[in-house]
Amino acid sequence: MKVGNKEIFANNLSFYMEKKGVDRNTLCADLNLKYTTVRDWLKGITYPRIGKIELLANYFNINKSDLIENKATTTQPSDSLLEAITNTARQLNTDNKKTVLRTSEELLEAQMNTEEAKINEVSEKIVQLYGYDYYDHAASAGTGQYLNDVRVERIDLPVDVDADFVIPIKGDSMEPDYHDGDLVFIQTSVDLNDGVIGVFNYNGEAYIKQLVIDTEQAYLHSLNPDYKDMPITPETDFRIIGEVVDLYREK
Repeated sequence: MKVGNKEIFANNLSFYMEKKGVDRNTLCADLNLKYTTVRDWLKGITYPRIGKIELLANYFNINKSDLIENKATTTQPSDSLLEAITNTARQLNTDNKKTVLRTSEELLEAQMNTEEAKINEVSEKIVQLYGYDYYDHAASAGTGQYLNDVRVERIDLPVDVDADFVIPIKGDSMEPDYHDGDLVFIQTSVDLNDGVIGVFNYNGEAYIKQLVIDTEQAYLHSLNPDYKDMPITPETDFRIIGEVVDLYREK
């Protein structure tokens, strides 16, 4: 069974902590890390960023690759090989020793660049997710959706938005900017300015529309010209739910 990057890192981190004789609390204190962060690393739940990998490598006095490569498949040079290299180098004259040193330094630099590239590649594959409250009813971009009996869940998305909750869109009245199935991020508010896109309770149903306020009246406007404006009158059961601050669309 193939071992994932998170598991490999977790195993290596645990190995070097045991080798150095430090527990989780000591590691957190020495490197100013959060206890929950290290816990998730050791459980293989999350994967650290490049800066943290470098911090740990310096702490354990090891290469960064020692933390991210699978030890079960990584072969280390034996003592006899190192001894053979050293014995051969001793027999060289000064000029050739300088050549060996220069070549070794070039090989080491190339190796370190390769290790850095591997770390970057692994880090790019690890997608940071952010949690949001998710309401399973749709904000209608069409004929309206009832707000009653709304069920709240948690959803993880790969974008970081300052929002109070997320809801899906249903309908096409806000095209071309918003499409059926898009997720919109909402900041709750009771007061929105003219021209703002928001979610509104209009006669007991939820709509995503543009709020338009002119000198004569206010109304909810659809970006799709196929839909008529919805006037807001004294008789309208109207409430502002919040402002649409961003959207997420599956690629």
